[in-house]
Amino acid sequence: MLQVNVARLHEDNREALSLAWVAGREGGTAVRREAVAAAALIGHLNLTHPNSIQVIGAYEAAIVAGFTERLFESHPAAVIVADGVAPPPALVEAATRTHTPLFTSPLPAPRVIEGLARYLAKLLAETIERHGVFMDVLGLGVLITGESGVGKSELGLELISRGHGLVADDVVELSRIAAGTLEGRCPAMLTDFLEVRGLGLLNIRTIFGETAVRRKMKLRLIAHLERPQPGSRDPGERLPLTAQSEEILGVSVRRVAIPVAAGRNLAVLVEAAVRNEILKLRGIDSTAEFLARQRQHMQKDE
Repeated sequence: MLQVNVARLHEDNREALSLAWVAGREGGTAVRREAVAAAALIGHLNLTHPNSIQVIGAYEAAIVAGFTERLFESHPAAVIVADGVAPPPALVEAATRTHTPLFTSPLPAPRVIEGLARYLAKLLAETIERHGVFMDVLGLGVLITGESGVGKSELGLELISRGHGLVADDVVELSRIAAGTLEGRCPAMLTDFLEVRGLGLLNIRTIFGETAVRRKMKLRLIAHLERPQPGSRDPGERLPLTAQSEEILGVSVRRVAIPVAAGRNLAVLVEAAVRNEILKLRGIDSTAEFLARQRQHMQKDE
């Protein structure tokens, strides 16, 4: 089951949300992602879902005295008193007695809720590992896939030399951080490294500098490298009229198939595919424009 330890939650958000740990340090509870969305795990006096984070603002602090026992009977993972309000003594006593972490923050309660909701959504997101090279190409997250030995890492190295950035090589961790958004990261063990046949492991950050690596990117395009089988013709359509896509964690991702052959500049082809995808995101579809022009000519001839 996906979960986050409350101590880690405090450490990760201590500076951003100015969280001070007041009581319940020995509490070993965790926020779990079950059937509810991550956003439902945090809110004002949310007594519906157990193991959630209760945020108490100035208004809630004035009425919490009548809810203190019921609040802690719901077994909250943590309680946060925001708006710069001093936690009522009864709240501190109950948190200490039940070993429930109690935090304070001078920030407005809505800001605390929004910040932690985003944090939990990312941390508790569904995750899957995919084989490939994940790159930042012209600001777009591109996952380069293909069978072993087809040249994915070599293509990644060429793209890096052309000024693009590496996110991950070989193993890519993809998380669904929103209904239609996938985010890709590199496992900690492989961060900054790219394996190239004949050269071994290359530390891209050391060789090319800080600007050659990225911590994370949103996945927008899959570039699949296809190697023609011996004796067979080019496997790709010369003019694909229908957009290809691949579903990952319930999210549909645009996919382009690039045949690998001697003399083809794959880096230029990937850059062109990315530029074409950027145009589509802006509402400009080159294929649709060509088909419309062809239709006009046919109607004119008739």
